[in-house]
Amino acid sequence: MKSLLASIVSCGVVLGTSVFAVAEDKKDIVDTAVGAGSFKTLVAAVQAADLVETLKGKGPFTVFAPTDEAFAKLPKGTVESLLMPENKEKLIAILTYHVVPGKVMAKDVVKLTEAKTVQGSAVKIVVNGGKVSIDGANVVKTDIQTTNGVIHVIDTVIMPK
Repeated sequence: MKSLLASIVSCGVVLGTSVFAVAEDKKDIVDTAVGAGSFKTLVAAVQAADLVETLKGKGPFTVFAPTDEAFAKLPKGTVESLLMPENKEKLIAILTYHVVPGKVMAKDVVKLTEAKTVQGSAVKIVVNGGKVSIDGANVVKTDIQTTNGVIHVIDTVIMPK
């Protein structure tokens, strides 16, 4: 994992860049996540799962993106295990569970009770007191627009059923 993160940093990633500033430059989902600096684990996982080209594709996609802190909540060793080549299919299933086909903005998400993911299962959407959760993960930032979709930031990694 360290070598993956090192390769991300060595590609000229400027950590700490505002997600919103990057989005204004109209980058795709992957470049926006890389530029934000708070999705290093997610980007490493996307690379390990060979999903970079897919998420740089035409889309549109809606990504519920867990932060590095969200990945840190997983049991010790989980991320490292998922990044191993022998667990690639499981990693792909988890990552594609965070992606919904189409561009679903926050104003549309709040009208839904569920959404079918690219993985095939549906995520449960709950709106309570103006706050939105996806399978129990809190949505902490919304509507980060990219050239091929939108990112909504979540505080927990969600797992397919």
